[in-house]
Amino acid sequence: MGQTVITVDDKTLSTMTNYYQPYQTKTPQHAVFQAKTNGVTITAYRSKKVMFQGERSDEEATRWQSGPSIQAKPSSVNDHRYAPSKALFNQSIIGSDETGTGDYFGPITVVSAYVRADQVALLKELGVKDSKHLTDLSIVKLAKTILKLDLPYSLVVLHNEKYNQLQSRGWSQGKMKTMLHHTAISHLLTKLSPVKPDGILIDQFSTPQVYQKHLSSEGKQLHPNTYFMTKAESHAIAVATASILARYSFVKEMDKLSKQAGFTIPKGASKKVDQVAAQLIKQKGKEALTSYAKVHFKNTEKAATYL
Repeated sequence: MGQTVITVDDKTLSTMTNYYQPYQTKTPQHAVFQAKTNGVTITAYRSKKVMFQGERSDEEATRWQSGPSIQAKPSSVNDHRYAPSKALFNQSIIGSDETGTGDYFGPITVVSAYVRADQVALLKELGVKDSKHLTDLSIVKLAKTILKLDLPYSLVVLHNEKYNQLQSRGWSQGKMKTMLHHTAISHLLTKLSPVKPDGILIDQFSTPQVYQKHLSSEGKQLHPNTYFMTKAESHAIAVATASILARYSFVKEMDKLSKQAGFTIPKGASKKVDQVAAQLIKQKGKEALTSYAKVHFKNTEKAATYL
């Protein structure tokens, strides 16, 4: 079994804690969290050292690699035959990205967006970049500007009721994301026909092999000229555009949930989220959570301490 240990800073550790929230298991002593996903066990310690154990430990660790590592830096997670060439970033491509996966409340939103080569410079000038570096207020403003350009895109929203149904049937979040991306891309390709993009770039959340395995389990196949890359939104404007539109949709969906609840539904998976979940249970009953939250998250258990 492979093992990789890296050292991270406070900000990265906080981001990792939220990211792995859906996959967390019982936390060992002296650890911040432990999680299992994609055949890898991740244990984050208070010392800010994070251990990855499993056949794909190198790949999983690489996405967080920024500080010094206890062992040599593993080969890049993007070293596979589906990795894009740099030339693709400035061609006419479909970019696909998702958001909402680490949030207890709210849906998963996926957007696939088609950006022509002659639109890349304009979008950069408008400030299009990785949505993780933008506030929600900036995202809303920028998304509205993007939508005025009439760029072809496809949005797919997996609402909480359906999410919880799929999860109870044994679907992993990775499989859900795979099918959401595939659906969004398929819809956009239909919109574009007979125009064919120079390529399709997906912000990588699993190995291409796992992605294709999920597709195969539902009788689907990978679209031709599809590429995968971690942090793709930092390199390709098409993916950054999709990222912003996906986040914009998520923000709007969260606003809808807040109106339905009668109080603000927070983003993320923090202590505040636990408290609001308890408030929701008190006012509407525990069964209401299925319409608002990803109930298999540990926040559901933590909410019980506030009842």
